[in-house]
Amino acid sequence: MPDIADPPSDAALTVIGIGADGSLDGAAEALVRDAEVVLGGRRHLAAVPVMPGQERLAWPTPLAEHLPSLLERVRGRRTVALASGDPMVSGIGTTLVRALGAAAVRIIPSISSAALARARMGWSAEESVVVGLVGRHESRLVREIAPGRRILLLTSGAETPAIVGALLVGAGCGDVAVTLLGDLGSAHETRARRTAREWVAVPAADVPPLHVLAVEIPASISDWHSTWVAGLPDDAFDHDGQLTKRDLRASALARLRPAPGQHLWDVGAGAGSVGIEWMRAHPTCHTTAVESDPDRAARIAHNAARLGVPDLVVVEGHAPDALAHLPRPDAVFIGGGATRPGVLDTCLAALALGGRLVVHGVTLETEALLAESYRTHGGELTRIAVESVAPVGNFTGWTPARTVTQWALTR
Repeated sequence: MPDIADPPSDAALTVIGIGADGSLDGAAEALVRDAEVVLGGRRHLAAVPVMPGQERLAWPTPLAEHLPSLLERVRGRRTVALASGDPMVSGIGTTLVRALGAAAVRIIPSISSAALARARMGWSAEESVVVGLVGRHESRLVREIAPGRRILLLTSGAETPAIVGALLVGAGCGDVAVTLLGDLGSAHETRARRTAREWVAVPAADVPPLHVLAVEIPASISDWHSTWVAGLPDDAFDHDGQLTKRDLRASALARLRPAPGQHLWDVGAGAGSVGIEWMRAHPTCHTTAVESDPDRAARIAHNAARLGVPDLVVVEGHAPDALAHLPRPDAVFIGGGATRPGVLDTCLAALALGGRLVVHGVTLETEALLAESYRTHGGELTRIAVESVAPVGNFTGWTPARTVTQWALTR
């Protein structure tokens, strides 16, 4: 194993994780002393001694916009970047590896705040989940709510406990316990335990900026209706009637086959239910929902945030024109507008080998198009009829929903 003080010659920079107290081991401290340039947040830069002739640069804001010019400025110089704990846990290390490539960045981690929080709570890694909220929407928490769930939230500001408390109250979990662990790893650690409802009223001035939130969802939670399996109740979505209903949605998603890291086009998205459930299948799934009606487009974004997938991208416009510059999909669902000229052909052309397409139609015109597509391309053609029990006068009978024709294809 190479000595820590001798980073690979092809590494453009070294990223060093430091503890909350600014502590570094001897080898890491030597790398900082020897650096020509030290990058980091203002708190990190203040935690390590200044060396004569050494240039110190705080991360610019907004980081994404200014990072390329900063990296160009330090190119060819011995550069160290400081980070909190493990730089690859919701940290700058991930950003720098994406920008420069893994071979050009050396990562030297310290103990992460997530590891410290698990130790303080007595939670094992196998029995808990870590959700990063740094620079991300807090409603990502909602996807993780489930009976008996233990959730660690890596937070981004003193306002977060109140926001998280409100989200939990809105999800019917106002009485769950939320523990704030402040300044982990420092000499002045703090710990405060309140219910989610109580955290809503705590002012930001009373919250340490550096903290982790530990959320304990009881196994006996009664208002819970969330699931990662396709087929959320229809009333989980705000809609105006343009909604792929539960049974049809489950059928479509079974054929779309969500997988980690994959991207879905939800075309003619309506309430966004298919794209939302695609993203709920795994935290790294992505969806672009295309919807021409502005009210529905706004409703999709609202539904996505409320159901824990706020990163869903909504594109307002008509297909196929609105599809022109989207990232290439791994799967496509067409819930409306399949007969619009060019829509089906554009979606088929966008799919690579192994890509999946599911199209729903309720009109004779769409059914004829799907039958012709089945004859041309193969796949699976299915008619789905769903009936539900409803009152019939003083009796009870079956009420049929509109029959849907479904065409599914794997490239």
